[in-house]
Amino acid sequence: MDAIPAQRFDPLAAVRPASAEGFDLLLTGTVFQDIIFTGLPHAPRPGTEVWSEGMGSCPGGVANQAIAAARLGLRTGLAAAFGDDGYGDYNWKILDRQEHVDLSLSRRVPGWHSPVTVSLSVEKDRSMVTHGHPAPVTSTELIGCTPPALAAVAELHEELEPWAIDAHRAGVPLFGDVGWDPTGTWAPARLDSLQYFHAFMPNQLEAMAFTGKDNPWAALYALADKVPVAVVTLGPQGSMAVDSQTGEEEWVPSLPVTALDATGAGDCFGAAFIVGCLAGWPLGDRLRFANLCAALAVQQVGGSLAAPGWGDLADWWQRANARKERKGSQWLRRYRFLEEIVCDVPPAAQRRATATIAHLSDA
Repeated sequence: MDAIPAQRFDPLAAVRPASAEGFDLLLTGTVFQDIIFTGLPHAPRPGTEVWSEGMGSCPGGVANQAIAAARLGLRTGLAAAFGDDGYGDYNWKILDRQEHVDLSLSRRVPGWHSPVTVSLSVEKDRSMVTHGHPAPVTSTELIGCTPPALAAVAELHEELEPWAIDAHRAGVPLFGDVGWDPTGTWAPARLDSLQYFHAFMPNQLEAMAFTGKDNPWAALYALADKVPVAVVTLGPQGSMAVDSQTGEEEWVPSLPVTALDATGAGDCFGAAFIVGCLAGWPLGDRLRFANLCAALAVQQVGGSLAAPGWGDLADWWQRANARKERKGSQWLRRYRFLEEIVCDVPPAAQRRATATIAHLSDA
């Protein structure tokens, strides 16, 4: 198991003292044991066996975003239930000891087994099979009195959990996560809860379903009428957003990369966008940074394994500038804002870790 380096880069050092109490980001939700198979020639057919080129295992679900945020230097707190089985032991150890996610609000639950997801990566997309049971303790029960936090992520439901409403009343900006809708309808009634949120970040299909619009731009504008910061991700076409507080409106294309696995890319995008919001960056730079982190993630085995750290971002910047054909390119000009940031990143800053049960796996 790779240990976190002693040198950690703090992207918020200029806007809050390192000694400040509380979390930068508070997260709640379900931690899954993710088992990821990549390089499948096709999806399994009934009665057949398919061999994959690679596999990895890591904490999944809300752990994807918790690890992505922690690797980007946010002081991240997670309130989640963990089973008392081997998967729960493994996921707790990875989050606590390897990724330094604060689990003081989390709890081990005797007799409850950890949810498990098997992710199959086929042709740049993924299919998943999941088994699990509802957690026997709610996020509100885990959190209790809302701790100090610069931001929190909450799922958008018609009725928000009490902890999220309490956090809003305490002045904690809420970033909306779409959550899971087994009906696939994404009921527009959920949007009434956006009155409690600072930002909402659905993908284009979710945004159009929520708003009833037939194109992502119209969906974005409809969401911007309901929440201060509306973001719609467009997959290979990038992302777009409206910040009604600053009056900014931006569309930023994705970086041209070869995608290996999209698992967890949205979580990386969300964590990176929150970093930019808390650091006070312009909207365009927030989107560019989030696109970059997602692009770096999809080039690796997905989920929390793929989330980049500041060491990976500094490496990318150095490689991009070392290529003569890219000198003065539009891509480097767009990411010029990173130059002053990565110059402060220590050489031993965190990079991706190998969090896999199979020590010699091909992940």
